[in-house]
Amino acid sequence: MMGQQVVDKYAKARTDVLIQQRLIKEVTLKKPYSYGSYNKVRGNRQAIRITEGCVWNCPWCYEPTEIKIFGIPQIVRNEVLIYDMNLLCKPEAVNIIRELGAVRVNGKVVYYELVCGIDYRFLTQEIAYALKENRFKKIRLAWDWHYSDQRKIKNAIEMLSKAGYQRNEIMLFFLCNYRVVNYEESCLKLDLAKVWNVKVCDCYYDGQVFPHVTPMFWTDQENKSFRKKVRKHNQLVNFGIDPEISSYNTQGCAN
Repeated sequence: MMGQQVVDKYAKARTDVLIQQRLIKEVTLKKPYSYGSYNKVRGNRQAIRITEGCVWNCPWCYEPTEIKIFGIPQIVRNEVLIYDMNLLCKPEAVNIIRELGAVRVNGKVVYYELVCGIDYRFLTQEIAYALKENRFKKIRLAWDWHYSDQRKIKNAIEMLSKAGYQRNEIMLFFLCNYRVVNYEESCLKLDLAKVWNVKVCDCYYDGQVFPHVTPMFWTDQENKSFRKKVRKHNQLVNFGIDPEISSYNTQGCAN
């Protein structure tokens, strides 16, 4: 009953947000937003941006709605980080994924990460297979919206699993410290991540990371509490046990 009350209480937020999507963002970014093509080599890794733009214009996001395709730069490292905000919303996405997969550097295959995550609304079984076949790792699936989207998220996880990804290779992005989904509803989403045995990345608006998170739409206590819950959750998914418990206390057990 409590879960349904939380969902009912905050379901209206989706409508409110959609109305405000074209309005100015109400919190100023602490760091300038990066636009345009991008191609940097950092040690044994390369970081690139192939496309720009997203169709949704979410109120917390500064990605422009104009779609641009910059093209794939020369790949010179075997580990590549892709910083496209929403690659899958472009019709060219599956071809880009396959073209990347065909690249070899010094005769060796290249591994890719979509750092900003993938949009489940554009994920298909074909794309899931393409991601796996072309060595995209550390899959991050964005679940920025409500608990009521649970079936859609579950379906996306099942497509990725069918393509060959293990559950502990999949991570869900949660937007935290923002008004759309509050602390209580985020805890409900975390409960489902436990059931699905997938990891969670708690992303704090706007690009903040602990220990330097300023309360905006959540309280300081809520932010710290959720960070702690997510850390423990990911330990359990990664290890299958609680690694912070050094040994099993058998005191008092019957022989």
